[in-house]
Amino acid sequence: MTKASSDDPVSGSVTGPVAGVLLAAGAGRRMGFPKSQLRHGDGVSYLDRAVGVLLDGGCATVTVVLGASADVAVDLLDEAGWSADHRVSVVVATDWDEGMGASLRHGLTALSEAYLEPDAAVVTLVDLPDVTVEVVARLLDGPVGPDALARASYRGEAGHPVVLGREHWAGVVDVAADDLGAREYLASRPVRLVECADLATGRDVDHPSDLP
Repeated sequence: MTKASSDDPVSGSVTGPVAGVLLAAGAGRRMGFPKSQLRHGDGVSYLDRAVGVLLDGGCATVTVVLGASADVAVDLLDEAGWSADHRVSVVVATDWDEGMGASLRHGLTALSEAYLEPDAAVVTLVDLPDVTVEVVARLLDGPVGPDALARASYRGEAGHPVVLGREHWAGVVDVAADDLGAREYLASRPVRLVECADLATGRDVDHPSDLP
């Protein structure tokens, strides 16, 4: 199976390199298995497609945060060819069962320790089947620098992806816990909402009945 991504990303109006962070560590208890193992109807894995969406949407690199059944997820990345792509790296959150907060901490910490630290991170979830390249590109088509805070919204309701400028990473890592992720941090700060309901619903899939 080939990569879902092309090599021609959609450019946004960014001031420096932007990294993608794909959170895919959960056990998917309500789904019955880790959602990192899901596939679309055409056979493309959710992991494969989400990595491609981030890269084609304007991210220079993607850090994939794995946890539950990480070995199976790594096999899916191998299958798609991403393991051989220098733009894609994997971080395993050993405390993944704590919730999304742990995955987010691991992802942002990895970026903070990177040789070339990006100006901002685009954080998204593996279980958003209709979030497209265009959603990421629209989110990045605006001021995206070290102080940026932005997130996609769908009919006025804030969702994912989320842009976190580098200046906010330490603060998010300090408070990210359980399944709240960056919610507490963002709630007390001005966040630029980017309406994307014309492009996607932004809904995640939690149960088998949610699958498209």
